Amino acid sequence: MTSASVERAPAPPGEARERAEQRESVLGRLTGAPLLRLIARRVLVAIPLLLAISVLVFVLLEAMPGDPARNQAGMDATEEEVEAVRRSMGLDRPAYERYFSWLFGALTGDLGRSSVSGLPVAQLLAERSPVTFELVFLAFVISLGIALPVAMLAARKPGGVFDRIVMVGAMTLLAVPNYVLALLLVIVFAVTLRMLPSIGFTPIEMGLWLNLQSVILPTLAMAIPLGCFYARFLRGDLVEQMNSADYVDTARAKGLGPWRILWQHAFRNSSFGLLTIVGLNVGALVGGTVIIEQIFAMPGLGQLMLQGVGARDTAVVQICVFIFAAVAVFANLFVDVMYAVLDPRIRYGGR
Repeated sequence: MTSASVERAPAPPGEARERAEQRESVLGRLTGAPLLRLIARRVLVAIPLLLAISVLVFVLLEAMPGDPARNQAGMDATEEEVEAVRRSMGLDRPAYERYFSWLFGALTGDLGRSSVSGLPVAQLLAERSPVTFELVFLAFVISLGIALPVAMLAARKPGGVFDRIVMVGAMTLLAVPNYVLALLLVIVFAVTLRMLPSIGFTPIEMGLWLNLQSVILPTLAMAIPLGCFYARFLRGDLVEQMNSADYVDTARAKGLGPWRILWQHAFRNSSFGLLTIVGLNVGALVGGTVIIEQIFAMPGLGQLMLQGVGARDTAVVQICVFIFAAVAVFANLFVDVMYAVLDPRIRYGGR
């Protein structure tokens, strides 16, 4: 009898049951993990929120004074020409039809065309979004790079000389609006010292150093106030932890040094509050690019949206605001996930 004619003996019932349980346990860990459930809940909340934001933006654009068709056709155009432009832009249809048409197109990848330039909105986003996201990313990194060491050093000796200098400097810089700070940076580094360009953007493809030179001033104008805010908040929370937390007294009783207690114990607990503040400020940081890009003539999403508002370019404004809102929403989602990573009780508390 050949081996091909021999039927394979079925596995014992106990072994088959054990294999099935192993498969179910692996699947359960993948789909039923508390962290994944937390992410799924947050995403389900984010979807209707983003839809509500898109509806609100559409309604506000509809309520704005002015006629987009007249703007597109020109002030000297006849009524027949304006009506022809209105039909070509789809403005003769009811508002709800235009909104659902935009929504369906956005979900399928068709973002429409700009009523001002006539270019596809997707092309404008591909050209402009790298500028904005580079500014936001660098401002975020620099602000935290300023805040963390400054707050740690100030909290090490509260009331000392360095701590007082930090508090006075932070309050002073926080009182200065970012557009005023931007103008001061231009006067000092671009006009007086002639070290950096005052306007314009150089793509990274033309050289990393030229790119960094073009974004240093707008990045600092956004990062300095934010870094001062983070430093003040973190310093205050660290001082409170060091003066009143029981675990700090326990660590001191064990003979741990001040820096080790500050970094390994106090900072870990203070990081929860810092995460909350960072998540809430991401939306403000992205929104701040509207002013900064206009001051420094940076061809980013902020400048594109501002131009679209002035020209009633609905397709452009709608998607720009939607992107800004999505960044803020998913930044808060990331903060929630980081909470769960740092404290497992949050993962399991939502069961």
